[in-house]
Amino acid sequence: MAHPLFRTKPLDRLMADTREEGHRLKKTLRAWDLVAIGIGCIIGVGIFVLPGVQAAKNAGPGIILSFGIAAAACACSALCYAELAAMIPVAGSAYTYGYATLGEIFAWIIGWDLVLEYMVAAILVSTGWSAYFVNLLQQSGLSVPHALAASPWDREPGLFNLPAVAVVAVMTWLLVRGIRESSRVNLGIVILKLVVILFFIGVAATHVEPANWHPFMPFGFKGVMTAAAIVFLAYVGFDAVSTTAEEAVNPQRDMPIGILGSLAVATVLYMVVAAIMTGVVPYGKLGVADPIALVLNTLHMPRASGVISVGAIAGITSVLLVLMMGQPRILFAMSRDGLLPPLLSKVHPRYQTPHLTTLATGAIVAVAAAFTPIDVSSELCSIGTLFAFIIVCAGVLVLRYTRRDLSRPFRVPLFPVLPALGIVLCAYLMASLPGTAWLRFGIWLAVGLVIYLLYGLKNNVLAREGAIPEKGE
Repeated sequence: MAHPLFRTKPLDRLMADTREEGHRLKKTLRAWDLVAIGIGCIIGVGIFVLPGVQAAKNAGPGIILSFGIAAAACACSALCYAELAAMIPVAGSAYTYGYATLGEIFAWIIGWDLVLEYMVAAILVSTGWSAYFVNLLQQSGLSVPHALAASPWDREPGLFNLPAVAVVAVMTWLLVRGIRESSRVNLGIVILKLVVILFFIGVAATHVEPANWHPFMPFGFKGVMTAAAIVFLAYVGFDAVSTTAEEAVNPQRDMPIGILGSLAVATVLYMVVAAIMTGVVPYGKLGVADPIALVLNTLHMPRASGVISVGAIAGITSVLLVLMMGQPRILFAMSRDGLLPPLLSKVHPRYQTPHLTTLATGAIVAVAAAFTPIDVSSELCSIGTLFAFIIVCAGVLVLRYTRRDLSRPFRVPLFPVLPALGIVLCAYLMASLPGTAWLRFGIWLAVGLVIYLLYGLKNNVLAREGAIPEKGE
């Protein structure tokens, strides 16, 4: 029998856990719900901020190509996610896939890593939402006292960030009430922000001056690749789709649609918006926090600029909702496996949601958002996401060779080239991150390993029952 650190959880046991009374999530999500969840998490800051900043600093009009390259790199991981999500429709995303394929220690590492990734991202997004909301109120002639809209450690200190706390509280309430209710709210927000983005495309496209696209790569191809490595993070929201696999009505068919569909929609919109931005305003002037609004102001369309502000808030709101949807389900899956206390895998008797992990996530995010400055580093989100992608790509490779008998409703094309390419690309991007990101990541993993060795190693389900190899293994 394999060493306890490397034991895998049988697939039939993973599926049996999803039917256990008291730990069963409600199946209500269909293909369009899943696509909307992906779009809700992908399209936000990535379309309202990143294109302008990266065009000005690194890529020029070549930012269009940067988004295409980043999408191609992301597609390798997305295809691997789609194969595993259709084959293993269980909550937990990369954590669950790692447990089924690579072993318990890898599952713990990636699960602990995802906890940090989602938590830090939700804190940053909620503080960003607060800044946009306060700005919109000021444009409307209203105001929030600075003391109630800034943390004590901001450049201009306040008492705490009340709008950030408020939006986190509302999202937590929605998520406790039910996945169906949350997905409907998300769908409404996604429709609103897509309408706003299409509105921008419609009013600005006719004002494009092709001369602004020359030179196309003023910083060279290296600048285009640098921008691609940065905007890569604008696509990673499709990971959140896989965390809801257990709540999909027909996961074998709908999970690939949700993951790949949301990535495709986002890619087209990113590239079109980037083309319009750089075609209307010279790239050197786009290095601002609100480049879409800048484009419309340049065209003397102040009312349209106000519409875009509403769309930006809607976009960030849906990102926050989906981040806070994914985090509790990862904790839920780890608890159900016995790696965390069993209380965390309880579901609400009426709403059938992981309410305790949702409430815990909401409380931590709200407190941190209230007192954390907006310029807190997001490097931990980057390194955690890339590490998760490597685990998923490796999982596909392992299962294809060790479990050829398994039914695969969706298969990664060009196997094994695409999974291997996904690993190489993600490892390259991880290596390009600064040493501080690796240091913080290492400290977080060290803390997690202590918890695993003291609790998870002895209390997990496989340890208590004795890991029985799956038939055929």
